Amino acid sequence: MARGRRPGGGPGETVVTMLAILPARGAIEVAGDDAVAFLQGLVSNDVTGATPGRAVWAALLTPQGKWLADFFILADGTRLLLDVERAQAPMLIQRLGRFRLRAKVTLRDLSETLHVHAAWGGTPHITAGVIAAPDPRLPAAGWRLLSPAPLPPTATAEAWDEHRLALGLPDGSRDLETEKTVLLEAGFDELGGVSWNKGCYMGQELTARTKYRGLVKRRLIPVAIDGPPPPPGTPVLRDGIEVGAMRSSRGRIGLAQLRLDAIGAASLTCGEAVLAPRPPAWMALPETAA
Repeated sequence: MARGRRPGGGPGETVVTMLAILPARGAIEVAGDDAVAFLQGLVSNDVTGATPGRAVWAALLTPQGKWLADFFILADGTRLLLDVERAQAPMLIQRLGRFRLRAKVTLRDLSETLHVHAAWGGTPHITAGVIAAPDPRLPAAGWRLLSPAPLPPTATAEAWDEHRLALGLPDGSRDLETEKTVLLEAGFDELGGVSWNKGCYMGQELTARTKYRGLVKRRLIPVAIDGPPPPPGTPVLRDGIEVGAMRSSRGRIGLAQLRLDAIGAASLTCGEAVLAPRPPAWMALPETAA
């Protein structure tokens, strides 16, 4: 098993680290003299925060402020690397490429040569050639790693999926709707996926208006599932009235997009299952939703 020193622990103190290969993830290289400035004007977070050993979580939005994709931005000192949803890599390269103009930047899909991993439960041992950084969303989320060769796993991608669901973390297009979801509905504010002081980026106006005018009407919420896990998109009902929709799930836990006034309900129905909302401690909700 992968072992690492517990942060703050004494010499030789180790903990077992869960490490999983994530085959549904890929990587995009953003290189060139203008790489940071190029991304800075396009994505929701401050790209200058991505340095060796430190990652940034950010999203690409439509001009109307709706979600298109999100990714982790890692750096190795000479280039930026985007840890992305593998199926979205071609779309991202195409969309980002439209804005290159005269910028000194190149975009390459490295999904076949860089393997994405997640580690949690401790600090992983990082070998030469591996680009790694703590997951910037929550300390409990662990680490993100990019490696030219698969690392020996101690857990499955399914185990990672259960872990992130328990934390209430969204997983790209499984939980967010293309050109529909607003970032603040999916926790990007509390989880550090938006910079409020870095300057303009695509979709900034609506994102800022949503925050400062209190326009969020629904949230992506962890739910306990009693019964068969409902397929994504299954309507969630309270007393027969639709109040949201199911998103991703695994076993007895999942995420559902719910209206704020339904989050405090003791139980909701969804297909053949009963859902119980379980807002995580990190989530900031208005009193009316508690």
